[in-house]
Amino acid sequence: MAPRTAASARRLRVGVELRRMRERAGLTAAEAARRLGTTSAQISNIEANRFGVSAERVRTLAHLYACIDQPLVEAVADMAGERCRGWWEEYRDILPPSLLDLAEMEFHATALRVAQVINIPGLLQTPEHARALFREVVPALRPHDIEHRVSYRVKRQVVLFQNRPVPYTALVHEAALRMQFGGREVAKAQLHHLAEVSEESNIEIRVIPFDGTSFPTAGHGLDYAHGPVTALDTASLDTAHGAELFDAAGKLETYRMVLDRMEAAALAPDASRDLILRIAKNT
Repeated sequence: MAPRTAASARRLRVGVELRRMRERAGLTAAEAARRLGTTSAQISNIEANRFGVSAERVRTLAHLYACIDQPLVEAVADMAGERCRGWWEEYRDILPPSLLDLAEMEFHATALRVAQVINIPGLLQTPEHARALFREVVPALRPHDIEHRVSYRVKRQVVLFQNRPVPYTALVHEAALRMQFGGREVAKAQLHHLAEVSEESNIEIRVIPFDGTSFPTAGHGLDYAHGPVTALDTASLDTAHGAELFDAAGKLETYRMVLDRMEAAALAPDASRDLILRIAKNT
């Protein structure tokens, strides 16, 4: 097997899930290797994604680990068997790897839920709004780097408008709607864009008003990608250092609870659209 380079978070997830299966079976890497007739180093290399693993090898290991969750096994096997390179690969040497991992996560999601308190969700931003945000990045980005990030953000939005668009729920605080990044005209256009895309059958925008109830948040933007099975969900926090991805079961459960409570504090979709248009009118 040839060593793998520049493994994405999704590729690494295959090894992570195989390690979890082994640990749930109560086996050490050495014990698993002995039963499989190989070395513990090979098991470790597979789990660390230092070498590729085939879909059939995933099924073999899952059988060895007595994993009876067949939907999980098949989902992990499908991940291991993927061979296509996504559009984000053209940015491999241009943007930080965490941004590419975010695009790949969104592309393969069966559904997306996001929460933003200060910013408009990236998949709903106009190019002008995104450009205004990138101009404020610290340390400052060079003009051509700003344009790379704008084009990348726009291309990410394909998941919402492709032939089989992903179901998308955005929980947005009223504060984000009233921020005027780029000035009045950019802000007004952004609000009208939100109202327009909220009419799409797969997009639901829920606004948390200033006079609404309290809700849990640390202020970071939260993206939650549902996988083909719950165990393969992924959460991403938008921090000053880039996107940070999480897949531990406990953290995923916490983030689902956060989103549920934020959604309970939000207005219904129609009322949210009305509020967006009222703010746009007065912007």
